[in-house]
Amino acid sequence: MNIKERKRDGIVILELSGKLMGGPDAASFDETLKTLLHEGSFNVIVDIGNISWINSTGLGILISGYSTVRKSGGEMKLLNVSDRIQSIFMVSKLHTVFKSYSDEEDAVKSFA
Repeated sequence: MNIKERKRDGIVILELSGKLMGGPDAASFDETLKTLLHEGSFNVIVDIGNISWINSTGLGILISGYSTVRKSGGEMKLLNVSDRIQSIFMVSKLHTVFKSYSDEEDAVKSFA
């Protein structure tokens, strides 16, 4: 998995690409979030539109990241969730946890 970071209107957007399956991905994502929080960036959008595959460990990475951000007083929202991943969220009830958006503008405005 690759992580590309950018900011828009004070909100950090993490663009993930590749496969989200655990191992080094978990450590990399966790470290990225902790660095952002340490720097004072508490509002995070995770764009998963370019994730080609996600397994249960990958879901765990997203849940862990969500918990880390929330415990620090921030919010983490998802962007560009594919139909396949959305169906996994529905089955696992994670759609009740994650707020997700298909439009970046809407996701950014949701923090206002």
